[in-house]
Amino acid sequence: MEQYAIKGGNPLVGEVEIGGAKNAALGLLAAAIMTDETVTIDNMPDVRDTNVLLQAMESIGTTVNRVDRHKVEITGATINDVVIEDDFIKKIRASYYLLGALLGKYKKAQVVLPGGCNIGSRPIDQHIKGFKALGADVKIAHGMIVAEAEKLVGSHIYLDVVSVGATINIMMAAVMAEGRTILENAAKEPHVVDVANFLNSMGADIKGAGTDVIRIKGVQKLHKSEYAVIPDQIEAGTFMMAAAATKGDVLIKNVIPKHLESISAKLIEIGCEIEESDDAVRVVASRPLSHTHIKTLPYPGFPTDMQPQIAVTLALSSGTSIVTESIFENRFKYVDELTKMGANIKVEGNSAIIDGVSKYTGANISAPDLRAGAALVIAGLAADGFTTVDDIVYIERGYEDFDAKLRKLGAQIEKVTSDKELQKFKLKVG
Repeated sequence: MEQYAIKGGNPLVGEVEIGGAKNAALGLLAAAIMTDETVTIDNMPDVRDTNVLLQAMESIGTTVNRVDRHKVEITGATINDVVIEDDFIKKIRASYYLLGALLGKYKKAQVVLPGGCNIGSRPIDQHIKGFKALGADVKIAHGMIVAEAEKLVGSHIYLDVVSVGATINIMMAAVMAEGRTILENAAKEPHVVDVANFLNSMGADIKGAGTDVIRIKGVQKLHKSEYAVIPDQIEAGTFMMAAAATKGDVLIKNVIPKHLESISAKLIEIGCEIEESDDAVRVVASRPLSHTHIKTLPYPGFPTDMQPQIAVTLALSSGTSIVTESIFENRFKYVDELTKMGANIKVEGNSAIIDGVSKYTGANISAPDLRAGAALVIAGLAADGFTTVDDIVYIERGYEDFDAKLRKLGAQIEKVTSDKELQKFKLKVG
């Protein structure tokens, strides 16, 4: 079984290049099948989630040409089926984007119910509500979501809760509906904007993405496009926290600083120095860090996907911090693992009360999900002694070359697959 072996105690220093945003790429890949012409997507992260989605797209006949590691050509003209029941696809959440894309283009789709990280219930009722409002008949049968319509007609849709997935999915279906759609209480996340910009580059007519009201005028067909995925806000934020927790000095390149404002603001508040340029952010943690309170909120609030990483950092900061999770109910599963390393955290309902400690000590721990896994790696890097992190398959769902990028910053971390390799690593780093 693959695991990360880590010897902690080194401050991270240097430069790191951020890849394309996983969550944006998943939406773009699904949207790319909505035209019969060839679409080129660049800056695509080479991570498990995107590769699984591409595999599922190929299973229905989509032509996928990997030009290089981060560039892919997609042709939807060869699609011969609208039923996606690839076993792999159950493992990723974004499988449902293919519903909106196929329904929009072919007026019918069947996709197996999605999986992903077990961080709490992520109902798809808002997706279904949106599809029905556009005129589709939607039911769940035999573990599949089945949607079909004679035709899709624009509608006024108000989302009961802000949902990134539902916003993107409804937007895709509405792009080729007759007439106008107004989507209210829409999610404002950067990847929603990226999918809208991509669809517009293919000939769609979407206005207002990035605000809570998106207006869509249906078009009859979409055409080819060349497009590059935005940088990954969460990967960038993860390296920002790694710099803070290890008392390091890291320049994080190829980012959009505006997308990182909620993260930067909290790091400044606890005592880090942040320097911004056009496409880079530098994080310096040269002073002892202090406590703060965090509440996760939809964008532009503090991202739920950054909650475990900042908790790991706050658990090494002086004083008492409170982290409140308002998006997902199972997002504190990493706390038991962190406690093994000496953290002092008490979970009450949807809040974690964190009393800072002076240091972590290495331990054998397991990643419970994608972001918590990355956070536990950060804890291992900041800890005294050796740490092993199991179940790194979760981490690889969303971080490309995570260990290699950390090594470039001076981290002592290696992926090992056996006890023998682990012992070799321990001998090597002493």
